[in-house]
Amino acid sequence: MDAVIVGIDVAKDKLDVGVRPSGERFVVSRDEAGIEGLKQRLGELRASVVGLEATGGYEAVVAASLSAAGLSVVVVNPAQVRAFAKALGKRAKTDPIDAAVIAHFLEATKPEVRPLPDDATRHLDDLVSRRSQILTMITAEQQRKKHHPSKRMLASIERLLAALQRELSDLDGQIREAIQASPVWREKDRLLESAPGVGPAIAGRRLAETPELGALDRCQVASSPAWRRGRVSRASGRARASSAADAPACAAPSSWAQWRRSSPIARSRPSTRALSPPGKRRWSR
Repeated sequence: MDAVIVGIDVAKDKLDVGVRPSGERFVVSRDEAGIEGLKQRLGELRASVVGLEATGGYEAVVAASLSAAGLSVVVVNPAQVRAFAKALGKRAKTDPIDAAVIAHFLEATKPEVRPLPDDATRHLDDLVSRRSQILTMITAEQQRKKHHPSKRMLASIERLLAALQRELSDLDGQIREAIQASPVWREKDRLLESAPGVGPAIAGRRLAETPELGALDRCQVASSPAWRRGRVSRASGRARASSAADAPACAAPSSWAQWRRSSPIARSRPSTRALSPPGKRRWSR
């Protein structure tokens, strides 16, 4: 029986889910009831691995809830998923397609599933349970507001709601930190090259052309054999030989002298214009 791979595209109010190899797709709300239903459904599907993109924090509570329920969860780099989609020729930007692409990405790259230690699972379970309790209290106070309480009672409700919202925000921060410190967080993994049909050259080019990647990822790409063999110019699309001058800057030199000593461009180009340090001018391509 084929392993069941699940991709989840996380939005503010909903979760789009894609399942491989069946191709099943469905949508649930990104709230307590929706996540509870999702956990039950994924349990029935016997999902081998569940993948989410790192999307600015919305994924943290979902990943924590699924991990605490005993599901194998990975949070991957969205730039790599986009690059994988481009390599497959899929450019449409719709949530169901994204969920399916995430599942396909996991199926192709086969990331190592790293189970959470028991203490980490218990910690996530405690955080998620406490968050649920806070949400229940917030809902109860909001319902009291609808009954037209007196001014004094309304002031009390507002004070309590403000305190509960602060507590909820703090819990969300703790959950996000716990997920990012756990084996679930795979945002820095370089998995693209392991996908069938996406070799080192394509992977290096795709990752280098993806603006979402940070400086660290770009430097890693620049040091790879694929980058050194050659890359495609973003401006023209023509293949060209790379050199030390083509690699993205990994760190700004601390001084003119340091840059002057270390730069092969500065040593090989005697003109004043060529000796301008990075950031002072734009090189023509």
